[in-house]
Amino acid sequence: MGERRRRRRLAAAATVGGLMFATAACGSGSDSAGSSDPNTLEVWTRSNPDSAATYDRVFAAFTRKTGIKIDYQPVVNFDQQLQSRASTKDLPDVMINDTALMGSYQSQGLLKPIDPASIAGGDQITPKSWSSTVGVDGKHYGIPYSRQAQTLMIRKDWLRKLGLKAPTTWQEMLSVAKAFVTRDPDGDGKADTYGIVAPASAQNGYAAWWGASFLWQGGAQIIQSAGNGKYTPAMDSAAAVHAVTWMKDNLFCGEKGVVQPGAITAVTGTATNFQDGNAGMYMTGPYNITTFDATPGKDTYEVVPAPAGPAGGDALADGEDVYLGAKTGKDRQERALAAFLISTEGQKIAMTSVDGHQPVVRIPVNSTLDAAKVRNDVRWSVVQKAYEDASEQFPNAPDFAPIKQDTADSLNSIFTYCGGDVRSRLKELNDTLAGDLKDQDLLK
Repeated sequence: MGERRRRRRLAAAATVGGLMFATAACGSGSDSAGSSDPNTLEVWTRSNPDSAATYDRVFAAFTRKTGIKIDYQPVVNFDQQLQSRASTKDLPDVMINDTALMGSYQSQGLLKPIDPASIAGGDQITPKSWSSTVGVDGKHYGIPYSRQAQTLMIRKDWLRKLGLKAPTTWQEMLSVAKAFVTRDPDGDGKADTYGIVAPASAQNGYAAWWGASFLWQGGAQIIQSAGNGKYTPAMDSAAAVHAVTWMKDNLFCGEKGVVQPGAITAVTGTATNFQDGNAGMYMTGPYNITTFDATPGKDTYEVVPAPAGPAGGDALADGEDVYLGAKTGKDRQERALAAFLISTEGQKIAMTSVDGHQPVVRIPVNSTLDAAKVRNDVRWSVVQKAYEDASEQFPNAPDFAPIKQDTADSLNSIFTYCGGDVRSRLKELNDTLAGDLKDQDLLK
């Protein structure tokens, strides 16, 4: 693991060096529409055509309101294209992308710092949301735009058929999962149903992404703040050993069918068992509500809080931020767009679907809005309450990508090789995480 981390660090350093060089000259001139016209902002989002259509409505409303034009670029391969643009010394004016990327972007010099007081309406964003935009230097590098938290989606028709209730604890969840496997909840007379969908592949850090909620519910942390912008690894704690052991013994190495077949190699794109109708529970984000309403069907499932572990029911939260490219000259226009995006008008447009297009704001960052009321759907109150009262985010100040990947590699290996010693494997992981932090000069 250490050699793999070293190779990745060298490749990342080369990339960061190129980006730092490129961004140092940003703002010196460009032929792009966003750079040449002072009244036009070039805006990028990580979007497919479905969500891009919603952004089109948002930006059209902004232009009508302010007269500032938007050169909108929906980008699928966002990071690859961003690096290409940085190499030409020309960044987009505004970017909307994942909260988890802030530390990486900030460390590469891609972002300009932001004073929350300079954004009109910024006082309507909660301190919890603003706190996720603080870099290691204590400055803000993003404006919160959308938030979400994982909840448990569960087949209520299966529960009803088997005379069960939605689980509220790990043990209840395990019991329900076993019942879904053994008691033929779909009534077809075949042993073809599974308890829990688990995208537990190491690819792209999925095992850590999906498993983080269990770690927090067990009282564990992957890394923890040591103050003054420094961190310490924490995956060798007793709580981490207990949580990972519980997951290994009960989900992956216990009774067959508790998780879907192939869970160890599954990513979210291939873990479709809930949608396909043969798995009964899925801890996932609210972006799947629209998909699951179509199949297995809105009337077949419900959205409930994450079952609690020994330390509570906190689940993974994440979202998107508005980032301002490291340029000069368009501060007024950029702040105007940011203010509109977090306003009640801008957030409502982004939360609603027109012609079946995907909304791009899940939980509003504007604290005056209620997701369930805007959508006329009480299920969203479960998601909003989960975010506000029972959620945690990965630390965004560090570049968390290598930390998440190394954690996923370790968890995936532990879940695959059931006879291994969890404590020693997590001690090895902890040493690797210390190296990741040291690489970023963040190790306490």
